[in-house]
Amino acid sequence: MHEFPVLEVAGLHIDIATFIAITVSAIVTFVLAKLAVRKLSVENPSKLQNFMEWVVEFVHSTIASTMPLKRVRPFLALGMTLIMFIFISNLLGLPFGIVTEHHHTDTFVSQEMLDEHEGEVELAWWKSPTADLSVTGGLALIVFVLVHFLGLKMNRKHYIKHYFQPFWFFFPLNIIETIAKPVTLALRLYANIFAGEVLIATILMLGVIGTPFMIVWQGFSIFVGAIQAFLFTILTMVYISQAAIHDDEEHAEHAH
Repeated sequence: MHEFPVLEVAGLHIDIATFIAITVSAIVTFVLAKLAVRKLSVENPSKLQNFMEWVVEFVHSTIASTMPLKRVRPFLALGMTLIMFIFISNLLGLPFGIVTEHHHTDTFVSQEMLDEHEGEVELAWWKSPTADLSVTGGLALIVFVLVHFLGLKMNRKHYIKHYFQPFWFFFPLNIIETIAKPVTLALRLYANIFAGEVLIATILMLGVIGTPFMIVWQGFSIFVGAIQAFLFTILTMVYISQAAIHDDEEHAEHAH
């Protein structure tokens, strides 16, 4: 397996491959969003506009499945950003494999690393950002903070009350459940994408024999990446709905 270059700055260990890939993911997401709203036309929409309209409708219906329809609009931008950024991040590791060989110590290669790899270290400079637990953990942490901020801001009484339901002594269990939500969000996304990257690395070791397997797995990885982006987004919206929205009449109408 390849090693990933790590840069130590002020006691922080920065994975260079992850840093590069997450920056590219953010740029691609931003550029795609800007291009989608450029030169909008009702009479003659571009293919990108048609595609993005479909994505908006899909995300809108996804959010609407978790909360009353009237409450969807404020969370549409969040849902679009999450599903686009995560999907793009999931796919970034597929087309590229930037690897360099090192036979001597430098900024990213220590003597200990060289000794461990018998004097030759291969550094991988590219991977899917979501194949790094620190990235998925960061995304989950953002969702965690946002959910509880919205719960306290929009639905304080019922939000605090739910920690003591159905009985007051369920408080510790409700706290554990609250902590478990972002943990499972991060681990589910990380585990699926990381496993895919490991499998790709294994297939590459097969050389020419592994080519047909690589083609099949690349196609399946796109499907997995889309599913994981969808799951992360819809679970985020479910958590927001549970914490921040309390409207019995609207929930009743939504259920019907």
